[in-house]
Amino acid sequence: MEGKRYQVFMIASLLLVIIAAPISSTNQDAQEISARISSWLALGPFHVPLPAFHEDKVRGFTTEDLLKFDEVDVSELKPSADSSLKLHDGTQAYWKEIRAEENGISLEGDPHNPSTAYLGIYLDVRRWTKAKIILKSPQMFRIYLDGKVVATKATVQNSKNGNDKAEGRQASANLRLETGKHLILVKTVADPKSNSDWTIKAHLTFDNKFASPPPPPRFSLSPEQTMTIGHLLDGPKVTNVSIAPDGTLAALTTRQTLPPSDDSETWVEMYRVEDGSLIQTYKGGTRISRVNWAPSGKKFSYTTYDKSGGTIWIVDLEAGTTAPLLKDVKNLGNHVWAPDSSFIIYSVIENGNKDKASGVKRFKNLADRQPRWRDRSYLYKIFVPDGIRQRLTAGEISTNLNTISPDGKTLLFSRSLIDYSERPFSKTELFSLDLKTLETQLLWKGKWFNQAQWGPDGKKILVLGGPEAFGKTGTNVSKGVIPNAYDTQAYLFDPVTKDVESLTQDFNPTINQAFWSQIENCIYFITTDRSYVRLYQYNLDKKEFSPIQSSVEVIHRLDLARNKPVAIYTGSSAATPPKAYILDLQSKDIRFFKDPGKEDFATVEFGKVDRWTFKNKKGVRIEGRIYYPPGFDPSKKYPCIVYYYGGTSPVTRDFGGRYPKNLYAAQGYVVYVLQPSGAVGFGQKFSALHVNDWGIIVADEIIHGTKEFLKAHPFVDPNRVGCIGASYGGFMTMLLLTRTNMFASAVAHAGISSISSYWGEGYWGYAYSSIATANSYPWNRKDIYVNQSALFNADKITTPLLLLHGSVDTNVPPGESTQMFTALKILGKEVEYIQILDQNHHIMTYNKRIIWTKTIMAWFDRWLKKQSDWWVDLYPIK
Repeated sequence: MEGKRYQVFMIASLLLVIIAAPISSTNQDAQEISARISSWLALGPFHVPLPAFHEDKVRGFTTEDLLKFDEVDVSELKPSADSSLKLHDGTQAYWKEIRAEENGISLEGDPHNPSTAYLGIYLDVRRWTKAKIILKSPQMFRIYLDGKVVATKATVQNSKNGNDKAEGRQASANLRLETGKHLILVKTVADPKSNSDWTIKAHLTFDNKFASPPPPPRFSLSPEQTMTIGHLLDGPKVTNVSIAPDGTLAALTTRQTLPPSDDSETWVEMYRVEDGSLIQTYKGGTRISRVNWAPSGKKFSYTTYDKSGGTIWIVDLEAGTTAPLLKDVKNLGNHVWAPDSSFIIYSVIENGNKDKASGVKRFKNLADRQPRWRDRSYLYKIFVPDGIRQRLTAGEISTNLNTISPDGKTLLFSRSLIDYSERPFSKTELFSLDLKTLETQLLWKGKWFNQAQWGPDGKKILVLGGPEAFGKTGTNVSKGVIPNAYDTQAYLFDPVTKDVESLTQDFNPTINQAFWSQIENCIYFITTDRSYVRLYQYNLDKKEFSPIQSSVEVIHRLDLARNKPVAIYTGSSAATPPKAYILDLQSKDIRFFKDPGKEDFATVEFGKVDRWTFKNKKGVRIEGRIYYPPGFDPSKKYPCIVYYYGGTSPVTRDFGGRYPKNLYAAQGYVVYVLQPSGAVGFGQKFSALHVNDWGIIVADEIIHGTKEFLKAHPFVDPNRVGCIGASYGGFMTMLLLTRTNMFASAVAHAGISSISSYWGEGYWGYAYSSIATANSYPWNRKDIYVNQSALFNADKITTPLLLLHGSVDTNVPPGESTQMFTALKILGKEVEYIQILDQNHHIMTYNKRIIWTKTIMAWFDRWLKKQSDWWVDLYPIK
């Protein structure tokens, strides 16, 4: 049997097996239920000749070896009626439904050669369930659950001494089933030397408690399912896109996990834009960066990384060559092509010096607490194709490339300086560097700088920065109000006259990224616009913003062709996985391009997502949305999870993520997401509410909004509402529980329990607080740092709380959860504390992210569904 690809056809309805009566039919209180598998999807049987020399006495090959041999990657099989698989002899085999008689199913084998067949059945469980599957057959078989072997019977019985009760005639496996649909697959091999029939009889047993609340576990022949953790993490994910200068070719950088390991692989696929046909795949078992197109010709570069360092590769599509330009450079950074494609600017990080005294470290400044702060980044120039190199920058301060001038003679770079005299305790210097003389000119020095780029004519510079980057030029708040520095604005800066023009002062969305068109008199901005990430065009003549439709609610990656008005982008929506699109910037026509997750999500059913808003006590409408469970029934009562962040960024309507609302909904929860005051994307007046508030406005809005939500949605059980937030949202969870007992359960990941300890101990605590608590410190605002810290109000908490934290979190130190855990334990409160070992602020390692996600869902099941089995299975009570 060869090949892994097969075609999936949907069947119209589910086949449900009516659960049989309890094993002891006379005992109505029996605890165990048995369910017979009365139908299967079958592939085969087909004969499989044993390999040449299989009778060798030293290294032979038996029918038992055939059973254990993987003809196909079982983990990729998704049986459905009439879908097919190519066999070893080149013929197509089709999955067909077969029904079991009283004694099971009967298969017909080849009398001269071993025969193999596959049987598949789906098991749908609506709660975490512990079950046992039992198979009986005189022939050999192996049982798989979701692609993993759970039981094997490698013996054959002949009819003269076989009976249903004979030991070895059956095999069983204990199953732990999470909410969702699972595939039970059986591979069976018939030995032609056996005189027994090829029959298979199967049933499932489980405790009666797993049948309540209804529906109980059900069998099905349909692969239709709801979302799982596997859908979230596995399968190919496009991490970057780029498009050729003439708009004819597009490159997609793709990453895929390699379960069950924590490893992943990346590769680049090159496509024709016109018809989407694949031209070339660049895949070499190393980490590959995004494709950087040369501004002229059919050339591009990309970087690979391995243990030897980074290598920049140049691909010339016209010449058909791929060659390294720069090889095995330690700590190689990003690179950018010159406008005429004659050279590349790249960066390299040099390791910093250690203290002379062994075993100690003297902190030079606050940033020196970071392990690699003493490292420095410098810029280099390399000519194409000669490979001649030149070092451009040196010094005690890192230099960061911003852009190269259109004539290729000058580049812009920035340096960050420590300055404790005023917030944010750092300043940025923006320099120009003459690439011929290497002379520098300081163009600007100030605060709240993000990035800069030259305009197409080389006269003005587009600067992205906070509202106060150029004094009051970009601010739009009332007198005395401090704007939120995270609300990024766009400015045009004249390096000669020093004149500054704000482009976004009256524009509510915040700026994420900017593309100054080389062929149109406009700038394209990717923006956070309320809960959406949208593309806008700014007309430099009319000084007007125009939204550009994208067919998605959140744009993830975008690239513009340099010499043609066309773009490629990826994006997703609240209930739609990411896809790639082509956009005509003149006609504004959108064309679907690629869907990397098409096969993975082909059989997944999502619940609908609706917008829902409410007015806060000041009459301001607060944005929000509802995720409904698949198969939602408004006549039922559902548990609910309330999710929020509450910090400077809105919870955008993208798919998946670290806190996957679709996955929670697939577990049977209604999920309510709200966006309280203080976030960017709603205008400067709205985002400024974050400054010097530290959660009071946000907490009141979450409480008020949840109450309004419950009033408006009677299908939500008000006694089964939980809440969850992370980072600042974790802080909000803790603070909320000191102000309300309306939640039945709560989760805080990487939350802040004491604002003052986070301010002083977190690597970026003081820097973040320079914005969130502008000009406010523990010594002059105890009302914020003490009174609004949940730790100092821990005695008010009555809600069961799950604390989660990466053990090496450098953003919010684990001590924030540890001290809250200490307080609640001493107070005798219901609290659990789970540290995810060797993980930072975000849980990134594949297998640890799986257990972390399961922990969250099991905790909510325990308190909102009154189902503690999953939690106890993960964390046994001893």
